[in-house]
Amino acid sequence: MAPRRRRRPWYRTRAYRLTRTLAVAVALVVGGVWWAGDDEPAGTVASGAVRDDGAASRAPAGHASDARPGGPARGPDHPSPPAGRAAGKPPDPLPRSRAASLRIPSLGVDAPVIGLRLDRGHRLTAPPVDDPKPVGWYSDGPTPGERGTALVVGHRDTRTGPAVFAPLERIRPGARVEARRVDGRTAVYTVYAVRTYAKAHFPDQEVYGNRGRAELRLITCGGAYDRGTGYAANLIAFARLTEVRERPGTR
Repeated sequence: MAPRRRRRPWYRTRAYRLTRTLAVAVALVVGGVWWAGDDEPAGTVASGAVRDDGAASRAPAGHASDARPGGPARGPDHPSPPAGRAAGKPPDPLPRSRAASLRIPSLGVDAPVIGLRLDRGHRLTAPPVDDPKPVGWYSDGPTPGERGTALVVGHRDTRTGPAVFAPLERIRPGARVEARRVDGRTAVYTVYAVRTYAKAHFPDQEVYGNRGRAELRLITCGGAYDRGTGYAANLIAFARLTEVRERPGTR
């Protein structure tokens, strides 16, 4: 009789590694929200409360004696306005209304949005690892079109194959991201930079710093993949609000 095959421990399964990798990303997200400062709703996250449950722990940026930034942060670059749009005043920020769906037409992404909140350990939860379709919007941060830095997290893959943000590695400056709100309006953002950062050297201020306007970050895993430790980096698309589409019948 052939020897009975031992079942792989839960902590060595691919699903666990993917969840742990995304947990690193969302822990960085919550730390960045605290750093972002004045544009974020009060009480978003408690100082010093965020811990990464992966291999390395990480407290929120600006914890302890670090001062908050005194003015708008420099972005990763300062490009010209998107093609087809003249330089000028951006749309006014919108009042609060939660996200219903997210579209990236150039990538064929059309995803439902689920709200992400903090767990009892004050860590941001991730979208379900067994569902590749939705993206997660940090509910206690800005909603689509609000002033501040809105945060969207999506899986790159799951144990069953590619997930919603698998195409994100192909996104380029100029791409449009359409966030439909439950009030019927659509906040349209334009990507102005795409960066990959090693998780060990994640630049909180560059990614999450206060820019004094409505912005969006799309976040997923990136870099090399290791079966033992997961992905080594985070891929982030930086976008700013460039258009607001009113719901039909309001004009």
